Amino acid sequence: MTRVRRNVAVAGVALSDCGRVPDATPYALHAQAARRALADAGLDRSLVDGFASAGLGTLAPVEVAEYLGLHPTWVDSTSVGGSTWEVMAAHAADAIAAGHARAVLLVYGSTARSDIKAGRRTGELSFGTRGPLQFEAPYGHTLIAKYAMAARRHMIEYGTTIEQLAEVAVQARANAALNPEAMFRAPVTVDEVLAGPLIADPFTKLHCCPRSDGGAAVLLAAEEVVRDCRTAPVWVLGTGEHVSHAAMSEWPDFTVSPAAVSGRLAFERAGVRPAEIDLAEIYDAFTYMTLVTLEDLGFCAKGEGGAFVEKGRLLVRGGELPVNTDGGGLSAQHPGMRGLFLLVEAVRQLRGEAGERQVRRADGQLPALAVASGTGGWFCSSGTVVLGR
Repeated sequence: MTRVRRNVAVAGVALSDCGRVPDATPYALHAQAARRALADAGLDRSLVDGFASAGLGTLAPVEVAEYLGLHPTWVDSTSVGGSTWEVMAAHAADAIAAGHARAVLLVYGSTARSDIKAGRRTGELSFGTRGPLQFEAPYGHTLIAKYAMAARRHMIEYGTTIEQLAEVAVQARANAALNPEAMFRAPVTVDEVLAGPLIADPFTKLHCCPRSDGGAAVLLAAEEVVRDCRTAPVWVLGTGEHVSHAAMSEWPDFTVSPAAVSGRLAFERAGVRPAEIDLAEIYDAFTYMTLVTLEDLGFCAKGEGGAFVEKGRLLVRGGELPVNTDGGGLSAQHPGMRGLFLLVEAVRQLRGEAGERQVRRADGQLPALAVASGTGGWFCSSGTVVLGR
């Protein structure tokens, strides 16, 4: 039996309508993003023989595939929170490289904001009280409280300040100001972030992502399929995934995220170093996520994240390492499991399609390497993908 190993590229990416989309259903957002991604690639739906989806339906992704009129022979429904999409991209790339699929479509859609406004759900997402969560739920240990407690630990251990955490929100908003699709574009200052209502100590409102509606789609394809695409390929160079814990009591160190493992694996497999990366798309439901993930991916040493995010280092314009170039979950949009949006933005940047927020290297050329790193649960899981032109 001949062993097949093919190169894998991102052939198409797209977002659905995002932000405030009160008249759409999650299925409609899935379909809109999927159609746009196929159009972006210039490929027909009949070429898609792999499908990955999570977060919708009783039999995800069977229901979504049916809605889209797809009948895949390779399927993935991995669900590990916000990092789901980087992990799925890794699985899809492996399947394509091995010859098990030729084109895999990853799709996500959510009406989180509209559901809250209509009273179909509450603002506080509950993960239930089964399994290990039963030991934390009685103490009111909400999702945001878990992140806030981890941030406070970093502040105690390394002297990270609330002002440094606020800088993450300020620079995300500055990047969002260049993105016409972002929900929140008005500039904010560190003082304004600190003056907001306290949500979970030490986080005020602007340390936390908004709720939005929206969807995204990414089409991965084998090298022979990519030749027929209308867009330039963005190659999957390396991936990594890691799960850390479910119960906070089983997390050895609140200052180390699972990206420390997934990032190392992705960089090793890609054969590149963090210093070679031109831009980073990092899951940022809360400001601390950006700071600690930068450390764990190797962009700065452990404990130096606070100093690293100062002085505009994350900005599209003038930043040493542009991070969350679309404004991230803190300002652009956050409809739930946002990991797929990171891949869309990274690909657009590498193609030179980001408009006013386009990153350029020091020599004026387009970026050559990008990393997308998603986080799931409360630092429970991580998936990291290195992409290159």
